[in-house]
Amino acid sequence: MTTPDITPSAQTGAAMDRRIAAPRGANRTRLRLILAAVAVLVVLLLAWRLIPSSGSTDVAAADIETGSVVDAPFRDYLPVRATVAPAITTFVGVVSGGQVDKLLVQDGTMVSANQPLATLDNPTLKLDILTRESAIASQLGSVSGDDLALQRSKLDRATQTASASYDLIKARRDLSIRQQLHDQGFVSDAGVASYQEENEYQQKRLAQLERGEKTEDGIAATQAARLADTRARLSGNLAAVEGSLDALTVRAPVAGRLTNFVIQPGQMLKAGDSAGQVDSEGRWKLVADVDEYYLGRVAVGQSADGDGNVQLVVTKVLPAVTDGRFRIELGFRGSPPAGLNRGQTIDVRVTLGSTRAALTAPVGGWLDSGGGSAAFVLDADGRHARRRPVKVGRRNPEQAEILSGLSAGDRIVTSNTAAYDKAGILNIR
Repeated sequence: MTTPDITPSAQTGAAMDRRIAAPRGANRTRLRLILAAVAVLVVLLLAWRLIPSSGSTDVAAADIETGSVVDAPFRDYLPVRATVAPAITTFVGVVSGGQVDKLLVQDGTMVSANQPLATLDNPTLKLDILTRESAIASQLGSVSGDDLALQRSKLDRATQTASASYDLIKARRDLSIRQQLHDQGFVSDAGVASYQEENEYQQKRLAQLERGEKTEDGIAATQAARLADTRARLSGNLAAVEGSLDALTVRAPVAGRLTNFVIQPGQMLKAGDSAGQVDSEGRWKLVADVDEYYLGRVAVGQSADGDGNVQLVVTKVLPAVTDGRFRIELGFRGSPPAGLNRGQTIDVRVTLGSTRAALTAPVGGWLDSGGGSAAFVLDADGRHARRRPVKVGRRNPEQAEILSGLSAGDRIVTSNTAAYDKAGILNIR
């Protein structure tokens, strides 16, 4: 019996189950498409992260400083650097111009009031003074002559009155004698009448002289008063002229230490020029320039303290602002410390108000950006800072009082943000 041959059928099934390999070019194309899609996704992600959104600005983290808003005691004071100055400074002025002839003292010397400091030479002034003195002396001589004439006239009137009075007395005595003789019958009526007439004449004469003397005395008194006034004015003018010569001596107006006395022999000075100044020795004050921000907060009478626990008080506020600053003066409570010198500097803290709890932020350049009306507040992740309007109150060198706009725990950009005024968001890289 013959076995059937099944080999062809078996070979046919094996040929049907064999794996057919894909072309190698198709796999590479698919891989490239996948890689391109991933690359595009990465580029889009980077673009989203790197390109700033509208109204935002990129900032390097190293270019900014930050600080925290906290609740803390706020000490309201103003630090200033004050300069020691004399409490009173009196300038030495030149009364009459001239050329410096001699220096009688040196700069820095202690001087007394009215002490001569230097002499000036002015030949023209001296000649003018001599001429004026001569004219005034001549006028005084005329006044003295007029006064002498008044006195002589008064003496003549007194002499005439005295003579008339004597003549009246004599006439009365003669009349009395003749009257007695008449009564006894020795003298006739005609002999008595002539004596009566003489007596009456002398009475009228004396009365007239006395009336004239009284009138003339009134006139003479008026003239004498005018002459006395003229003499006083001329004497005053003469003293002023002589004082003009004395004005060629430069004198110390008050007692103290002479400073800035830098004039030299031969130097020409005009009337009104300053030749130096006299400082009050041992009496000092402090002078400081303050930022105009504090102009409304610094007042006379406020307390202050300086190095070495020196106690001070604000004595003067000069409100004129120059280059953004105004000037204040401070006096010492009690005696000033020993060893102070003109021009020495002292760190001073002026107390503006009492210490109290407040919401505070660190001071920094952010306060100068827009006047401290806004601050950039950092997000929780520290990657962005958003502009927020704030209201700032009092300040000291370390703290700024926050009245509104921020809360305790907020972190803000404390460096100057003036360059980012147009931005609402800072992207911190």
